[in-house]
Amino acid sequence: MTLTNSESSSRLRTYLRAESVVVHKTKESFGGLSNMAAGFPLRINGFRVPTSEALYQACRFPDLPDVQREIIAQHSPMTAKMKGKPHRKATRSDWDNVRHNVMRWCLRVKLAQHYEDFGRLLLATKEKPIVEQSRKDQYWGAILIHDGTLVGENVLGRLLMELRDELKSDADGKLRFVPPLGVPNFMLYGAPIQAVGTSGAPLSGDDLEEMNEQRILL
Repeated sequence: MTLTNSESSSRLRTYLRAESVVVHKTKESFGGLSNMAAGFPLRINGFRVPTSEALYQACRFPDLPDVQREIIAQHSPMTAKMKGKPHRKATRSDWDNVRHNVMRWCLRVKLAQHYEDFGRLLLATKEKPIVEQSRKDQYWGAILIHDGTLVGENVLGRLLMELRDELKSDADGKLRFVPPLGVPNFMLYGAPIQAVGTSGAPLSGDDLEEMNEQRILL
């Protein structure tokens, strides 16, 4: 889906940097909220994925398992992102329509498999706006303006705030498990991506079957 300039502008939001939790550098206090942050490896279909950034980028290429492997093999999340660039023409055709839900799913997987550490970080933001500060990306993040405001759609920050709100009421731990994403051709290494549980508590056969039947569009 391609937006016109006027449509894109109408979705921009403005945040006061001083009153927000800003996700900018991974070594800063809330850097762990970034997809580029190390220390939150994931396991999908039994395979280790170093970061949520690598997972998101691999999801662009469900029909190119070798490209997915190359992306996921990188130690650096930025390098993982760069490895996909030469193959952008082979990005799944509906990417602009599904990428929002793919990112939401990636963040939920990160929480499910790092429920205590990532959850604690999310809750530590309290009620403040979460904003990803970017140099030029006004879709996922927001750009710092000279007067100390951040302007952008801030889609990543809004997804993090959405997840934070759900976590606050997750008394029964439902967010420790993530059903498969309800989009077609959602694959890793040539196999459908299955339901995801915590790294330390793999899903039983019955649980896995039940969750895979509950395939949802997050």
